[in-house]
Amino acid sequence: MLRELSIENLAVIEKASAQFGGNFNVFTGETGAGKSILIGGINAILGQRTNKDIVRTGAPKAVITALFDDVSQSVLDKLSEMGFDASDGELMLMREITADGKSTARINGRSATAAMLREIGSMLVDVHGQHENRLLMSQDNQRDILDSYGGIDAALADYREKFRSFSQISKRIHKLQSEDETRALKVARLTSIVEELEALDLEKGEGDALEAELAKCRNFVKIQSALYSAYNCFNGEESVGALDLLRKAMNMLSSVSQFMPEADALAKRIEDILPEAEDIAAEISANTNDDGGAAREASLEDRVSHLKHAKRKYNMDADALVDYLDECRSELLELDGADGELEQLLSQKHELAEDVKSRAAAITELRVKAAEKLSAEICEQLKFLDMPNVRIVISVERDKVTINGMDKVEMLISANAGEAPKPINKIASGGELSRIMLAIKSVLADNDDIPTLIFDEVDAGISGRAAQKVGIKLAETAQKRQVLCITHLAQIASQAQHHLLIEKHTEGERTFTHIQPLDFEGRKAELARIIDGDGSSESSLKAAEEMLRRGS
Repeated sequence: MLRELSIENLAVIEKASAQFGGNFNVFTGETGAGKSILIGGINAILGQRTNKDIVRTGAPKAVITALFDDVSQSVLDKLSEMGFDASDGELMLMREITADGKSTARINGRSATAAMLREIGSMLVDVHGQHENRLLMSQDNQRDILDSYGGIDAALADYREKFRSFSQISKRIHKLQSEDETRALKVARLTSIVEELEALDLEKGEGDALEAELAKCRNFVKIQSALYSAYNCFNGEESVGALDLLRKAMNMLSSVSQFMPEADALAKRIEDILPEAEDIAAEISANTNDDGGAAREASLEDRVSHLKHAKRKYNMDADALVDYLDECRSELLELDGADGELEQLLSQKHELAEDVKSRAAAITELRVKAAEKLSAEICEQLKFLDMPNVRIVISVERDKVTINGMDKVEMLISANAGEAPKPINKIASGGELSRIMLAIKSVLADNDDIPTLIFDEVDAGISGRAAQKVGIKLAETAQKRQVLCITHLAQIASQAQHHLLIEKHTEGERTFTHIQPLDFEGRKAELARIIDGDGSSESSLKAAEEMLRRGS
């Protein structure tokens, strides 16, 4: 439970701290004293959104710290899962908000995120403010209350997982079916492209080679003529060739080598180059025997022509065309498999639809049973809260299948005996909503393990005997949970075990707020002030003392 709250530089609160008892705690004070700021600080500790405007003017930052003790095992397990330790049963949450709007959080002194505070905070504290009365006007929130009471959350989580799978399959089926008309056109287009590119029989790097080979074929006669002439220069048929001349020169030099040593060296040099010259002549001769170039020219002309056409048509070079062919083949395979996928998905959708409907029907049964019990328990609480003739009916009607099941859940109210129940969001007054919400919180307190309940102005729209009953009900709830309540009514404040006064005063040009725990005499004076606005009259002090003695 929340044991202590410390606040620094939060709005008009420069520095304040409050310690709480384990049962019923109330805050009172003049309007504008800072009670809402206190709730704002608690919400900040619970990970709610903050902004720089809440930092006290002139201060570098606001700091809120909360100490919890007797932490439940479920909270300890969640902390351990997050990497934090609270083995001693104590937990400290801290939030800093700087003047420029930046926020930092800590759990037991270690850095954390606001999301972590929010997750842990939801297990520690349930804050009920006036805005929650307005939330009661929403059918979605009414359904959530019923599901929480009925313990339906686990079944609903399983259902939602199946429903999401069903929705995803349905979307995929719709996409495939909507594409069905255009798929045939795509297949025809891709088939044409694949056939055209496959006819090129092209491999990467082959485009330039084909054009080079075609150029060679086109100049076949010229090439052969040049090769023949070159060969004739080496091995002359009509005249003496270079090889014969080299051999003759070598022999002539060798014949005089005995008279001229230099001639022998020259002869040997000619002998060294003869093998290379003979090899060149042989390679020229081998090429002159190639008579296939002319025969290939026609086929190459056709192939290169088709390649150039494809390059212009698709605005790609030869290598890119090879990649594009692979892409088109893959897309064709995917389109060819779409019919099989659609058939498989339709079968899966049918199976999931049956499962989703079955689970939704089971949730409906749970809701119907829970609605009857919850309605009865709320009505029982309302009788005590001075609303004996009010009848609450939670209607569960079949509706279309959604992520939340197939039910329309609506809370109906009959404010007077003999009247038919009507939607609560149309006829309930502010005072009725406050008491209905308190009744709901009292009932739900038996169905969760959140140790601390905070009520911010639960007394809105009520007074007199109804206010006294609300105070008694809060005190009863505090026997099972720690309750913190901000109130303007003496009937409620008198029921508390711990009373804290929020006071505002001005020093110079600055405003300060303090939180003061009250003893019996202090409580008496504060209740007297609430009763008559002054608190100095003997009658109001006597009434306050009587209230306190009855409350105790």
